[in-house]
Amino acid sequence: MKPTRPVAIIALVLLAGALLGGCGSRVDSAVGDPAPRSSAPAAYGDTFIEALLGNISGLIPNVLTDASSFDVAGMIYSGLVTRDRELNIIGELAESWEFSKDCLDLTFRLRQNVRWHDGHPLTADDVVFTYETMIHPKTPTAYREDFYAVERAEAVDPHTVHIRYKKPYAKALQSWGIWILPRHLLEPYVREGRLREAPQNRREPVGTGPYRLREWKPGEKVVLTANPDYFLGRPYISRLVYRIIPSQATIFLELKAKGIDAAGLTALQYRRQTEYPAFRKAYNKFRYPANVYTYFGFNLRDPRFADKRVRQAFAHAINKQELMDGVLLGFGREATGPYKPGTWAYNGDVKRYPYDMARARALLAEAGWKDTDGDGLLDKDGRPFRFELLTNQGNEERKKVAEIIQASLKELGVEVEIRILEWAAFLKEYIKKRRFEAIILGWGIGLDPDQYEVWHSSKTGPDELNHISYANPEVDQLLEKGRTSCVQEERVRYYHRLQEILAEDQPIVFLYFRDALPVVSSRVHGVVPSPNGIRYNFPEWYVPKHLHRYTSG
Repeated sequence: MKPTRPVAIIALVLLAGALLGGCGSRVDSAVGDPAPRSSAPAAYGDTFIEALLGNISGLIPNVLTDASSFDVAGMIYSGLVTRDRELNIIGELAESWEFSKDCLDLTFRLRQNVRWHDGHPLTADDVVFTYETMIHPKTPTAYREDFYAVERAEAVDPHTVHIRYKKPYAKALQSWGIWILPRHLLEPYVREGRLREAPQNRREPVGTGPYRLREWKPGEKVVLTANPDYFLGRPYISRLVYRIIPSQATIFLELKAKGIDAAGLTALQYRRQTEYPAFRKAYNKFRYPANVYTYFGFNLRDPRFADKRVRQAFAHAINKQELMDGVLLGFGREATGPYKPGTWAYNGDVKRYPYDMARARALLAEAGWKDTDGDGLLDKDGRPFRFELLTNQGNEERKKVAEIIQASLKELGVEVEIRILEWAAFLKEYIKKRRFEAIILGWGIGLDPDQYEVWHSSKTGPDELNHISYANPEVDQLLEKGRTSCVQEERVRYYHRLQEILAEDQPIVFLYFRDALPVVSSRVHGVVPSPNGIRYNFPEWYVPKHLHRYTSG
């Protein structure tokens, strides 16, 4: 089976909206309409058009954090390892590997038939260069910690790489799912600290993956074409077009008009707007628990939100079940922390915040927030409690969540103004620069429970993922211990305690884990639901010749 890389194999990613199908669950398989059966053989050609809710921010994924960019760049680049349909780690650029019993020495043997899109052969030196890039102080990446754990990386010969770790590292093998970069093109930009300015990040990406960039019109579309020299065999679908459509409602209209072949749906669209015969004939529907949670977050540098009693009060003021029933229509489950129910690191015995307005008011009063002038708004030191709540444009689900929270907090005596922002501007001007008071966003989580990048106090810089500026010394210690153990039982103890602290601190209000609800055109064959969702084998998807809709080229 040809492996492709799920979105979440590297790290946590900031999500603009529903994912089509990169990440799945450890315990649940994707379910949905069976893959279409046909006597027609697999055929090369045709175009697959997919909707992206958010614009992409670049094409070198090692320095990006948003899921839309990962969706695109993940088709252009490859890692040493990936995950198969059952979520087992398998080789991608690596043909095989050996990992010493003491978890300190990892040796990869590379495939010998891999070439970069410009014809240069992939060598062990590219792997070493990628390691050097990730630890370079001028590389603006949120994923360097995996590589700080390495003592040295060396090319033994053109197709053998040896990595020595400073101490046992739990994510050693899977961390090499990182996208491998070409030394012959990017070395000067890394040396000068200009990797984001390199042509490869905007218009000339050169990877080893199944597709090559043909065109990128920001805000409109990205066009990829099949790589005929792909080391696992040329993909069947000749052209992959990502249409950037910043509205879930417009995406659904495009599906009805057959202007796109695939998209992730909202719960309302999936349950109530797709059951008529014409839609069921045109598209196959799938459902599975996504590794994605939605949250109500705070800028903890703001003194109002630095008091955990305020955050706990807000948690009590939100009726999560009512929110999930109204927004998800049953396609999800409550989040009590950053781990998905049913996974091995999940701790179900943590502090919970049942809907309780009286308790919420009492907590705010303890924190000094009272209505002293009778205007219906809580105030403190003469300042009324009002703040701006940001979320991203086009995501109706998040807009509804924001509106429900707005109404709940109004009843509490807190005024919330909702502001909807275009995704790229939201990331660049507000998240990166920490110019927000409160946010509704989602995290896509990896298959390993290590979340050092999001919760460790050292990760609060502008290029880091701890954008709420959370800091807790015990959490730092637990994160450090959890990633340096190779024994799962030990890691369970660390991560269970981590969840207890996060539940008490409520640095964000964890709302829910939603289900992925993708639909794919029924003319596309080879879609096989699995614990890894549906996109793990995309190069094997095909359209029988008699169903081709587009000319390719």
